[in-house]
Amino acid sequence: MTATVRHLLRDDDVSPQEQAEILERAAQIKASPFSDRSLEGPEVVAVLFDKQTLRTQVSFAGAIAHLGGFPLVIDGKLAQVGVRETIADVARVLTREAKAIVWRTYGQERIEEMAAHSSVPVINALTDEFHPCQILADLLTIREHKGTLAGLTFAYVGDGANNMSHSYLLGMAMSGLHVRIGTPASYQPNPAVLARAVEIASGTGGSVTILEDPHEAVAGADVVATDTWVSMGFEKEKDSRQGSESPFARYAVSAELMARAKQDAIFLHCLPAYRGFEVDAEVIDGPQSVVWDESENRLHAQKAVLSWLIEKSGGEQR
Repeated sequence: MTATVRHLLRDDDVSPQEQAEILERAAQIKASPFSDRSLEGPEVVAVLFDKQTLRTQVSFAGAIAHLGGFPLVIDGKLAQVGVRETIADVARVLTREAKAIVWRTYGQERIEEMAAHSSVPVINALTDEFHPCQILADLLTIREHKGTLAGLTFAYVGDGANNMSHSYLLGMAMSGLHVRIGTPASYQPNPAVLARAVEIASGTGGSVTILEDPHEAVAGADVVATDTWVSMGFEKEKDSRQGSESPFARYAVSAELMARAKQDAIFLHCLPAYRGFEVDAEVIDGPQSVVWDESENRLHAQKAVLSWLIEKSGGEQR
């Protein structure tokens, strides 16, 4: 019987139990970096970038190499997927030559179309709607510093309508965290994503709360996170989002706001960070910040995701 191909296009493409399996695999791989050789051969993994990248390219290229594979990095501006040729045709080409496809692109519909025509796992390396690989790295980081996940309070403040907010809602709820999103009324999460997160939380013992008051959102939190106010694709709105009249100004993670969380709370930021805007330097460069652990954990999370998806899709066992 042919195995069903598994993809990671959004955070809830895996179950809570499966998410826990991936995180445990990531921890094991981190402890023994070259123990998993799922891509021995080397097998080729196609890695496409339509958007700017640093951590995603470094972590996926490193992860593929560590697993014994070869990262075939494709410049999206040259490939012009969906312009020069259809997404479906690109998928048909890549699946004949690659063990998996990793794509950092724009609309979620693009990566869903790629997966619909792919016979190998497709991984969302960031779209406008979701960033599931980042959330796995964040969960791994929280687990390392807190020893557990379920029952912790996670507070995200900033743009509640962006991809990080959506993935935090789904991914953190899946691990049983109490998720609070502090955001202006005009930047609320997608209602369908919010409803899905509430549904997930009801089965994991977590909870989801949307708040306009950033102080209320952060109060007593175990983990505080933020993201740039100018996500990729919103560069034309930079002046309004970062200017003196920015709707996000009171959501900046200052030392004062951070002090409202628990004394041993940790701070996360997926990077790149803009000190003086969404976070103050004394916070991101201070003792509660774990952003560099978080950044490194992208490598271990990517390895675990690739290994797990390939195995579940009928690939080689470890």
